[in-house]
Amino acid sequence: MPHHHRLKIGVMGSASGPQTEDSLAREKARELGREIAKRNYIFINGACPGLPNDALLGARECHGFTIGVSPAFSEYQHVNEYLSPHGHDMIIYTGLGFMERDIINIRSSDGVVIIGGGIGTLNEFTIAYDEGRPIGVLTNTGGISNSIEHIVVELCQREMPANLVMDDDPAKLLDKLEVVIKAFPLPIREDGRVRDMRKGRG
Repeated sequence: MPHHHRLKIGVMGSASGPQTEDSLAREKARELGREIAKRNYIFINGACPGLPNDALLGARECHGFTIGVSPAFSEYQHVNEYLSPHGHDMIIYTGLGFMERDIINIRSSDGVVIIGGGIGTLNEFTIAYDEGRPIGVLTNTGGISNSIEHIVVELCQREMPANLVMDDDPAKLLDKLEVVIKAFPLPIREDGRVRDMRKGRG
């Protein structure tokens, strides 16, 4: 009898900057966290401040299980040097810094949600895109959230993947994300160099 794991949803977005001061974006982040917990998904973020932390607080409100993937190598460094929150049920101390931490964060998630976002979030998005990870974009939360299609199609001249979904409502976005997670099991590509030739993929 097959074993079905709970879905793991990674939340990635603005840790600092003007988006973190937007009350609407912060409330949407919190509602996103609540929805992840209510659905009994496992919540993952980069153990950082800002909008991902607002989502963490929402998940904790609804007693969700939360995992943080820290760039630091210890709790001391996480708190005192990275100045980051540590309210998760579990934190993985990678010791790898921000960019390498992002890869672990993404690969640990069945699907990722982008909220707000600046340069760091754009890095997370491009990793998830290149590796074919299902992506949900919570639109109208500032930053890159309303510019994804422009970035992919117009600037990069690439296609919008079938496993990328968008919505400005956290619950509807998770509904859509769950559909594409089931419809497009990994991998559909890896680093843009390996093509998955199964019908309707790649």
